[in-house]
Amino acid sequence: MYKYNDNNTSCFANVEDKGVNLNIHYHDCGESDDVVVMLHGSGPGASGWSNFNRNIEPLVTSGYRVILMDCPGWGKSDSIICTESRSKLNSRVLKGLLDKLNITRVHLIGNSMGGHSAVAFALAYPQAANRIILMGGGTGGASPFVPMPTEGIKLLQSVYRHPSQENVQKMMDVFVYDPKDLTPELIVGRLENILINQEHLKNFIKSLELNPRQFPDVTDCLSSISAPTLIIWGRNDRFVPMDLGLRLLANIPNSELHIFNNCGHWVQWEYADRFNTLVLDYLKIN
Repeated sequence: MYKYNDNNTSCFANVEDKGVNLNIHYHDCGESDDVVVMLHGSGPGASGWSNFNRNIEPLVTSGYRVILMDCPGWGKSDSIICTESRSKLNSRVLKGLLDKLNITRVHLIGNSMGGHSAVAFALAYPQAANRIILMGGGTGGASPFVPMPTEGIKLLQSVYRHPSQENVQKMMDVFVYDPKDLTPELIVGRLENILINQEHLKNFIKSLELNPRQFPDVTDCLSSISAPTLIIWGRNDRFVPMDLGLRLLANIPNSELHIFNNCGHWVQWEYADRFNTLVLDYLKIN
């Protein structure tokens, strides 16, 4: 049983972004000056806790303070219509939250949308980014090898438009490589998370209508990232093709890539123990 849970670490902060006040939910776990921020993906029903609950305890036990922010439009944070780069919006809100908490420098772990947001943060606030870990995201643009939008993204958008247990099951079945661990309770719980705040669903679709490129291609900017960067990918990712990980590797100067075979879009969940060891070893490198 984890010492930290969804209730005893739950916090809120008011963050202003471009004149808009946002009530931002986050989890605050552990006590340390060495801070790790974990940023979740854009799937319906996603949150900091649902994405990373298998990864918190090892980090805290190893001496890190862990912050999990629900991005605007997800979890318990305020909903928002985004007409610009969602990555930049999330990075600004994260910086506002860190300023509220008097945290000046962090390690960043980002999955999918969280990877895009981590890159945007490193580009905008290089002095605040220590080490970066990207999984299944980091830059936009089309894959030359896989039809776009991918199978997974099509299913994700279907859930946003028509949230049902059947559609959630279809999405989650391709979210991971082996769906045998996707219990009925997990699927029902995910659907319940989706339906808690249907304004998130409506605003996500509205945002796509106003700006279809929520996560623009920033490949041309990656060479300016000086932070050491670990790129982690599932070879069988059906949401974000693995060749985008190769693009990150080719363009971020101080980067390395680790690929998990027989793994989908959720490395930190599918291979939690190995992922946790890999991350802790990387963060400890001098």
